[in-house]
Amino acid sequence: MNFVSNKVAAIVLAAAIGGSAAAAGPVNVWASSGVQAKAAAAGFQDINDGGASAAAIQELLKQGVMNGYGNGLVKPNAAVSRAELAKLVVTGLGLPVNAAQPAGVTDLSADKWYFQYVATLANLGVMQAEDGKLKPNAPVTAAELTDIIAKALKRDAASVKYWANSVGVKPQSVKRGELAQLVVTSQKAKPSADAEIVQVKALNTITLEVTFSAPLTAEDAALEQALKNFSFNNGLSMLNVPQLKTGSISTYIVPTSPQKAGTNYELAYKGNAAGTFTGSGEKIEMSSVAQVSYDTFEAVSELSKGVTDYGNVISAYSVGRAATAFVLDENNQYNGKTYEIISSMRAKQVTVTPEGGTPMIATYVLFTQATDGRQAPKFRLPDGEVLKPGVKYTVSSEWANIASSTFVAKEIAPLEIESAKALNDSSLELTLTADPKDELFAVRSIELTSTDGSKLTAAYKLTSRKGASGIFELTNGAKLVAGMTYKVNAAAPWATGDGITVTLAK
Repeated sequence: MNFVSNKVAAIVLAAAIGGSAAAAGPVNVWASSGVQAKAAAAGFQDINDGGASAAAIQELLKQGVMNGYGNGLVKPNAAVSRAELAKLVVTGLGLPVNAAQPAGVTDLSADKWYFQYVATLANLGVMQAEDGKLKPNAPVTAAELTDIIAKALKRDAASVKYWANSVGVKPQSVKRGELAQLVVTSQKAKPSADAEIVQVKALNTITLEVTFSAPLTAEDAALEQALKNFSFNNGLSMLNVPQLKTGSISTYIVPTSPQKAGTNYELAYKGNAAGTFTGSGEKIEMSSVAQVSYDTFEAVSELSKGVTDYGNVISAYSVGRAATAFVLDENNQYNGKTYEIISSMRAKQVTVTPEGGTPMIATYVLFTQATDGRQAPKFRLPDGEVLKPGVKYTVSSEWANIASSTFVAKEIAPLEIESAKALNDSSLELTLTADPKDELFAVRSIELTSTDGSKLTAAYKLTSRKGASGIFELTNGAKLVAGMTYKVNAAAPWATGDGITVTLAK
């Protein structure tokens, strides 16, 4: 791995949660910025009482964000009120002030020193009122702290909670010094269009860990733009969006095509040289393979064996995967155990070979990586190919080692269509007799034959499944004719159903 520059590397090192101030603290809002600036220069006699928070307090004093009490004290161990939290969040994160009286709030007066700060958070939807009360003088709990900073930053709550825990925030009370550390960390966690790569590390043959000087903007993290921003030499390519690791400031999981072990790669970002790294020969350790339909099989990995799907450890999925989500440290360890990270399976392929037959290339089925609660991405045979019952198949891959790499195909009955309902002139809801899980719905199509003999095709809308029902959308701009009845059939033998019809009401 290489650092882009010592200067930028220092920025990231300072931002690392484990090695820098990581939380922020409340302030005395009565002191003016001028008074505060002089006090910051002179110092406060009790700053060091805050221990690890001293550096963060000094930083916020210099910024004019945090103030002392005018008597030589900054009180790093004093409890924080909701009003103080509001002031520090608004000023520390540079939120636009909105001093309008929040609708329905009964305990916020315009003559209070904290009015504009509390009103701003309320008007932004960052601070919530309960029964019309914002309770500005109430002490801040850890849960409130996490919620408010996460909303203000537009960052996942799991990361903010991790930062808060890292500085020792207790559930029922937040200290000024702790809040100071959290605000300093939050300042570093603000996205920047000028973010630069400072470190690149190959985790395995299909996964990079890339650290930036600041988090990426939503625009730069979007797929189309990200594919333009990242470029590699020696035939390597990025295959999906960079995903921010939960708990990190600006470290991303980046999926690539398989790297060549020992090859030196150069990475450019937005047209500028951004670092070099050596291709990893480490393959993902998969446990087994198994058939799931007449043309689809899965490759299984296990969390218990130290292999985690990236969806468990990235910010974007930390809420949806609450049951399996966790935070890896900078060494990709959790509770003392090191984890291998499987990045996105997008565009990944494996080779499946029937005993005594010709190898075939099976392609990953989108959105089946771990969405059924298991780390078991699905792979589908080429169009027209089927798994023949009684035949032994062996699966191999250039990016994975598979401990139990064979399965004997068996006859698996197609899914059964129970009903179809037109949602509008371009989509319908198809319901099966049982929940198929997404590995069987994904990338499937149905045919609709009208009473006049004309045919339409509708394709499954990815991730639309709710239990046994999924949405199918007409292709090529086709429309259902109101009042016309259509007979519904699967476009391939993935599903059956007799007498299934759909009619768009006039």
